[in-house]
Amino acid sequence: MSTPATVIISGARVFDGEAFLPRADVAFAGDTVLEVGHDLAAGHPGARTVDASGKTLVPGFIDLHVHMTMQNAGSLNTFTEPFSLQFYNSAAYLRRTLEAGVTTVRDAGGTDLGAKVAVETGVVPGPRLRIAVAIMSQTGGHGDMRLASGVTSPMLAPHPGRPSGVADGVEEVRKTVRTTLSAGADQIKICSTGGVLSPADDPRHSQFTADEIRVIVEEAEAQGAYVMAHAQGGEGIKRALRAGVRSIEHGIYLDEEAIGLFLDRDAYLVPTLAAPRAVIERAQEPGSGLPAAVVDKARRVVDTHQESVAEAIAAGVKVAMGTDSGVGPHGSNLAELALLADLGMGLEDVLRASTSVAGELIRGVRVGRLAPGHAADAVVLDGELTDAAGLAALPSTVRQVWQGGTEVFTRD
Repeated sequence: MSTPATVIISGARVFDGEAFLPRADVAFAGDTVLEVGHDLAAGHPGARTVDASGKTLVPGFIDLHVHMTMQNAGSLNTFTEPFSLQFYNSAAYLRRTLEAGVTTVRDAGGTDLGAKVAVETGVVPGPRLRIAVAIMSQTGGHGDMRLASGVTSPMLAPHPGRPSGVADGVEEVRKTVRTTLSAGADQIKICSTGGVLSPADDPRHSQFTADEIRVIVEEAEAQGAYVMAHAQGGEGIKRALRAGVRSIEHGIYLDEEAIGLFLDRDAYLVPTLAAPRAVIERAQEPGSGLPAAVVDKARRVVDTHQESVAEAIAAGVKVAMGTDSGVGPHGSNLAELALLADLGMGLEDVLRASTSVAGELIRGVRVGRLAPGHAADAVVLDGELTDAAGLAALPSTVRQVWQGGTEVFTRD
């Protein structure tokens, strides 16, 4: 049996997913981290050594909320595009995300099993995918893409690999969870409130009953999966947390009771701070195709969103990084880190949210840490990252990206 090739990245300021280790070496054996320490080359003759002196080495970043088949989500322009264009475009979005330093993503709806297999088999380069496939929603809810005209948006329209997620009542949601998991979903995505991008509902209003959500969680957990909830309004957030949802996406209208439930249930908040900002910025562009109702809602929630997340951070809620890329542009994922820092997270807290904390939430893969036995995913950053102010430059400081022990991107 051949021994996996060893690669040593040496001399960097290393953030291992938990804390900084000044001037350390990290050794990869094949697709796995072998060792972290000092002067590792002496113990591994013949290893390829990459000198990262004066640079920072971090685990591959994890984005817990993306939509890889979408760009400019919510735009009416999708009605004029060929249906299959979304899948061809996704290949470019996957590559762009990987080259930004994001080596693992959790897709929150839209991407099917074919894309996951294409990445795993090397057909297209991209981050490791954990997929929700569909978005579960009640009729008329945030994930129901039917407009008042009777036309359904192609953005999440069902096809053989992406069954409809619209369901009502306990038995119908039970069957829909089973159908979605059989289509290859790693986790179930639900909408327990309205949202910004759906013109006909209100982010503050609750969706799905408590009984429906409990059954969804029960069915997912029976198959070793879990539930992530698009949840913006306070009551819908609390309903989801009480039912056992593992992560709340967005969390715009948090109150003291909701924050207490996060802590009691050991649940995660994935804020996606960039998302409403992206809608507002896109609305300034000619031909954005965004309905006025969508833009108005984004403007109404952006300040409240920041206040809520800041309160959750101060209370010690487990925060994990997600961007809602697809609403905003793919490849700009790391801009979210500076937004988290602006709300009170320190440098190591932000990096943990984007690596080890995200890794423990995602399940099924050992990612987010530079530690023996974890995936050999890493990002080399120019310079030594020493304080949160340096996060603002992060997207432009990515020098190398390693995924599964292979160098997949280098900026000259």
